[in-house]
Amino acid sequence: MNAEPATPSPAEDDSPAAPTRDAAASAATSAADRSNPADRLVTTEHSIDLPGGPLRYRAVTGTVVLREEPEGGEYGRASAYAEMFSVSYLARPADGADGTAADTASRPVVFAFNGGPGASTVWLHLGVLGPRRVVAGDAGSPVGPPWGLVDNPETLLRDADLVMVDAMTTGYSRPVPGAKHDRHHGFAADRDLIASFVVDWLTRHDRWSSPVHLAGESYGTTRAAAVAARLLERYWVAVAGIALISPVLDFGTLEFTAGNDRPFVHYLPTYAAIAHAHGKHEGRLLQDVVDEAEAFAEQEYPALLAAGLRLGPEQVAEAAARIGALIGVDPDWVERADLRVEHMAFLAELLRDQGLVTGRIDGRFTAPAGDRNAAQMETDPSIDQLAPAYTGALNQYLATELGYRDDVVYEIMAGRVHPWSYQDFEGRSVEVATDLSRLLRRSPHTRVLVSHGYHDAATPFHASEHVLAHLQIPREVAEQRIRVEYYEAGHMMYCHEPSRLALSEHLADLVRGAVGAWSERSDGV
Repeated sequence: MNAEPATPSPAEDDSPAAPTRDAAASAATSAADRSNPADRLVTTEHSIDLPGGPLRYRAVTGTVVLREEPEGGEYGRASAYAEMFSVSYLARPADGADGTAADTASRPVVFAFNGGPGASTVWLHLGVLGPRRVVAGDAGSPVGPPWGLVDNPETLLRDADLVMVDAMTTGYSRPVPGAKHDRHHGFAADRDLIASFVVDWLTRHDRWSSPVHLAGESYGTTRAAAVAARLLERYWVAVAGIALISPVLDFGTLEFTAGNDRPFVHYLPTYAAIAHAHGKHEGRLLQDVVDEAEAFAEQEYPALLAAGLRLGPEQVAEAAARIGALIGVDPDWVERADLRVEHMAFLAELLRDQGLVTGRIDGRFTAPAGDRNAAQMETDPSIDQLAPAYTGALNQYLATELGYRDDVVYEIMAGRVHPWSYQDFEGRSVEVATDLSRLLRRSPHTRVLVSHGYHDAATPFHASEHVLAHLQIPREVAEQRIRVEYYEAGHMMYCHEPSRLALSEHLADLVRGAVGAWSERSDGV
């Protein structure tokens, strides 16, 4: 990656009010500046070598101030309420191209965010989407310090401009001075904030003609579906595409609460896949194991759980033996669990005889157990082994290559967002399947890519399959505009090199509008 000297921000398609690089990159800002918030942006020029030639691009990094009209009957000028941090990557015209405004305006733009709630967008940013990516390693071979970055020839910037935005209190995003963080810590407020950011960005960059795409991971998929609906219903912005990476569209399908048997059913195929990764199905193909587990989860398992005490001892023992064989654990343990295997318990049990716990974000990862008798895993080895590389690389990248520094900590994972408000769903499951269904009915050109990791014990693929199969849309809409893909990795499947390459190509298909790829998808709803 070749980085050219930083340039002042007021240049061509950048924000007209952006300060110079020196102002934006200062290590600290004065109290006076903070009391009167202003955009703090820095622009740098870069290039990356691709097989077809160099890709030149501009990075615009920093915080912009969002403003809102006051509530009530009397109109007043809009006032500042949030400082949102993002990194925008804008492709430059190829040598010999005229680079007209019309050309730029027709180029797709992808707004990407992670989830949590409380996760910054470092994961998608440096894991798969951006022109630079972190070298973090994979299960069994995590990379140690010093952590660094390499060029990403598969970057989605080849096909679309990228905006990596951090939700409130994550990254460098903060409320304006004097305002409280928790105003934004909830489903509806977060949805509205991100939608406002998208509209603000389109206006600042003269990109209202660009096809708009959203890419979310984990809770970011919950956000993406809600934001897409909000953009259409509040601002009449119809997104061209939505990438749902490791999705959660209905929390009721995966939250283990009293009286709710759905998570036990939906997690079982994931348990089987993780058991396969650890040699519990020796000699069998992963797909065969998953197919058997899904068939059991869809046909026999619900009836067994529904029967409850009506099952006789022999029936219980038989069911426990079947489940134990599928998920690689002792049938007696399954029977003691009343045939209901909770995911944190499973991750502690699967490799207990080896003194290991298994990853939740990615079940291929393991670590030594602290208490080998513990009922649940102490910590998640997949996050423990990946997060330091992303943290170190991101902070170094912002300061040295993108020339941006701030006087607060970049929050990779912000526990301060909790408690997260779901007051809009009082008395019912948190879900955005309704939003997604409504959007697909109203917006005939919106297409959806759904990406699942087989070894993801945070957002199990079978739960997502169930929700997608019950969207309130015509069958032909599901067949023609929803594409479902699977990867032999976990929640952040891009840490697995073959999966990263496949996901990159699937995302490119989405923004290219490759209709043929949708009819040839690997699976459907």
